[in-house]
Amino acid sequence: MSKQGRKKEIDVHYGEKGAKEKHKTHSSVVEEKLTKREDMMTQLENNNIYIIGVVVVAVFVAPLTAESKLALHHRKHLALKMDEALLTVSNELNSSVLVSWKSERCYQCLYQQLGKVDGASSPGQPSTASFTVKTQHAVTLQLNNTSNKNELCNVQFHFGEHGNYSLWIKNLNGSAQANCSVVTDAVPLNSYIPILVAFFVFVGLALMFAIGKRIMRFDAVKRLVVRIGGSMETERLINSSPRKRLRSLDTFRGIALVIMVFVNYGGGRYWFFRHESWNGLTVADLVFPWFVFVMGTSIALSINSLLRAGLTRGSLLRKIVWRSIQLFLIGVFIINPNYCQGGLSWENLRIPGVLQRLAFSYLVVASLDLMVARGHLDVLQTDAWWSPFLDVLLYWPAWVVVLLLEVLWLSLTFLLPVADCPTGYLGPGGIGDMGLYANCTGGAAGFLDRWLLGEKHIYQTPSSRVLYLTQIPYDPEGVLGSINSVLMAFLGLQAGKIILHYRDLPTSIMSRFLIWGLFMGVISAVLTRCSTDQGFIPVNKNLWSLSYVTTLACFAFVLLVLVYYTVDVKKWWSGSPFYYPGMNSILVYVGHEVFEDYFPFRWRMVDSQSHTEHLIQNLFATCCWIFISYILYRKKIFWKI
Repeated sequence: MSKQGRKKEIDVHYGEKGAKEKHKTHSSVVEEKLTKREDMMTQLENNNIYIIGVVVVAVFVAPLTAESKLALHHRKHLALKMDEALLTVSNELNSSVLVSWKSERCYQCLYQQLGKVDGASSPGQPSTASFTVKTQHAVTLQLNNTSNKNELCNVQFHFGEHGNYSLWIKNLNGSAQANCSVVTDAVPLNSYIPILVAFFVFVGLALMFAIGKRIMRFDAVKRLVVRIGGSMETERLINSSPRKRLRSLDTFRGIALVIMVFVNYGGGRYWFFRHESWNGLTVADLVFPWFVFVMGTSIALSINSLLRAGLTRGSLLRKIVWRSIQLFLIGVFIINPNYCQGGLSWENLRIPGVLQRLAFSYLVVASLDLMVARGHLDVLQTDAWWSPFLDVLLYWPAWVVVLLLEVLWLSLTFLLPVADCPTGYLGPGGIGDMGLYANCTGGAAGFLDRWLLGEKHIYQTPSSRVLYLTQIPYDPEGVLGSINSVLMAFLGLQAGKIILHYRDLPTSIMSRFLIWGLFMGVISAVLTRCSTDQGFIPVNKNLWSLSYVTTLACFAFVLLVLVYYTVDVKKWWSGSPFYYPGMNSILVYVGHEVFEDYFPFRWRMVDSQSHTEHLIQNLFATCCWIFISYILYRKKIFWKI
């Protein structure tokens, strides 16, 4: 209502009151009118202040409110998913700006377009646009003028999950460049807290278990448990003597298997529990080579034991071949999940896989060991000058074969010509190497797989698609990489030979493990030049590169020393709970693949974009397989091929 309208309403009101009060005395009426006039003036002043306040809010605050509502409107349409943040770009320049980005983990990659921001409509009224950005790694933002394509500025920043950020683009006087700065509007979530909580929970459980074992050693507690249990079985379990079998090997295998199950189930959807997109290592890249390594160690011990038992080499060779065929067929079966919907289709049947790689490595390494293995090590000469190198020199023919296989890998990798690709190319293709070799993913390794197996029979969604946006299929368990998996298994076989030749000398075993670990580490440092991408042969799980094998063999020797010392030498640790899945590794691996999508290993989550719920589900599923393997161990049920 206007000021004049309010005055008329007040005058009418007081006019009516004056007509009704004619009977009052003149003095009292005058006094009352003066009092009411003062009240009226005070009310008018308050109304004026109110009106002025409304005008001020309308003039100065309303645009800000409208702008904030606009920003909220954008945010409603940009629902943030896991590992995403909201970036609002405010452009104060007259010209529009193109925003591009690339991940810092993407080596020599092309920038990818994020979006365009229009120029400011008027001074002090920036144009805004909102985008979602990835938060796994630090990114580089590049801003270019759309009219002349000139680069305005370049910003490096590591966004946090579900955080809100503003990127301001302002004029820089007297320069073609612009002033760009990132401001945090809303603090991101700490997505790593669930991992920290889970760590402390499992550490607490381990401490409780260790304290419980200490308590069980007291005689009074033993008698109480026997009385409650009511059977001598409890006494047998408490006082059971350690078996001759090395628990450290099964524990080592179990560690690799448990981590493998966890990362295969998703690893809480954290990037470091997924395979690296190309060069480099994550936790997920460690476990498969370790499994291959300990398989080689078991081969040495098993064949020696069977030869000592009197089995012929011919019968053992038949068993090796049959076991390899079984592993290969089971692998083909479980990686083609349409077996639940009917017969397998040859048209898109994937041939390579984890168990297939294990089958090939086992066949080659076990056959080599069978060719040179000695059943009676006790009669070997140990006082010669070369006796410290018994575990190598006695098996030189097998070493020659493995070295020739490695020469074959190097020759094919660096000398095989690949159409439209540089010879010896080890890159990911896609947008890597500035997009020059988009269809050269894996170089010779990818070419051989596509040539020998066909594009439809190899892995269709490789990890290189995550950062490098590759478009062609590539299989990380392909043909050429199988040669280096043989080398990994053979290095594990060497660990087994050390255990056999120095079985009564734990100090010698551990010292030789450490020497081999150091030797492998030096080779890795030379091949990689201690860098992720700049070396002669980078560490690469997709290629199973030579440096990848030597690096993971270095880790395996050191980890095996730690496990062997704590489990078999000092007996500080029984190997639980990893020992149980390590004793039933094939069953656990096949079972976790086949029943991956069934309850209780997976269920519908309330919030599928939460690391917490994914982590709980994946940890629970992994613990289920540990419990299943423990029950099978107690029932003495072992699936051996």
